[in-house]
Amino acid sequence: MLKVLDVFAGAGGFSLGFQLAGNSIIGAIEEDKWAAETFAYNHKNAKVLVGDIQKFSDEYLINAFKDNLPNVILGGPPCQGYSICRKNAGDPKDPRNSLFQEFLRIGRIFKPELLIMENVPGLISAKTLSGEPVIEIIKAELEELGYHVYIDILESIKYGIPQIRRRLFVIASRIKLIKPFPEPTHYFTDTEQLQIFDYKLKRCPTLWEAISDLPEIDAREGCEEMEYDKEPTNDYQYQCRINSQKVYNHVAMKHSKRTIERFELMSWGDSLSDIPKHLKPYKRNGNGVISEQVYDQNSRRLHPHKPCHTIPASFYANFVHPYKNRNFTAREGARIQSFPDWFVFKGKPTVVSHKLLQREGRTEEKHLCQYNQIGNAVPPLLGKAIADNFVKTYKINYVSSRSKY
Repeated sequence: MLKVLDVFAGAGGFSLGFQLAGNSIIGAIEEDKWAAETFAYNHKNAKVLVGDIQKFSDEYLINAFKDNLPNVILGGPPCQGYSICRKNAGDPKDPRNSLFQEFLRIGRIFKPELLIMENVPGLISAKTLSGEPVIEIIKAELEELGYHVYIDILESIKYGIPQIRRRLFVIASRIKLIKPFPEPTHYFTDTEQLQIFDYKLKRCPTLWEAISDLPEIDAREGCEEMEYDKEPTNDYQYQCRINSQKVYNHVAMKHSKRTIERFELMSWGDSLSDIPKHLKPYKRNGNGVISEQVYDQNSRRLHPHKPCHTIPASFYANFVHPYKNRNFTAREGARIQSFPDWFVFKGKPTVVSHKLLQREGRTEEKHLCQYNQIGNAVPPLLGKAIADNFVKTYKINYVSSRSKY
């Protein structure tokens, strides 16, 4: 059994995948208190450290987990911005000047069998100011710690997740791995032709197949806790309902009458750029003046019989339900991300813009809402596929025999 510590953990989607594969989640480190509350609520046996990882000393971290040492470290250090810490350390695009260093520090402290980092696919082509590939720096730093390093971009659809989502994974292993990444288990195409070539693959569920059994609610309806009112109709829905007696976090946005009128005119694939001008959004603080700037990615009505577009942290404003005149609920987003229904998200459903809170100095109100937590997460079924690949393929016994600190 793998013993997993999740750093930069968020709500815990990545580690949940390892738990679903039969492993033990022993702890997490997360700065945001709402995300940490979500993690602790759903991983009741895990020790969750809440705070800035840079402020936790080596000694403190060792003492926190000395009775249950992790042999797998998961994490998504926010490298894509780079200028997150050490702001006066030189090149802000160099990962050595970012929170990636904290991920490495955790590796040095616990010397796990596996270090697995996930990030945005764009990291694969990013370069420092001097032209050095960022991913090569990351690889070299991990190799210096004594790991074999493997890098790939995985697509969620290929693992049964009803979403077009690509994520970069960096796997650092103490032993050399012949097949470090899981083979695809699913496909999606508008035709059945692919089955002729590989009958072993299953068809990935569509957006509608993922959410159609949830209670039907309109704008301003729904509750944080609801009863199921339909039976599941497919394997994906059955899977999501395992060990769950109720539906959680299924609260619709409180749209204005004008917003609902806007959605009523949208067909599948339409966005704000496709509606009549008199219904387009107003300028902020513009006293009723129609904005000339319309973001095409906002409020797009999605096609029910295709996979969902990538669920971002702000997906409450990105997508319109295929049939209802409202945006997605947090639970619908969680279904699309492959979270099981028993997984409850804590904190408020939405919050005021983080940029606005920063400008107004209201940083104490800056938290990751339910939508943020869901959109930031690694889809649990993707994490499970990665975990299963180690457990089932390599039959590696990761139970640590290292001496206690």
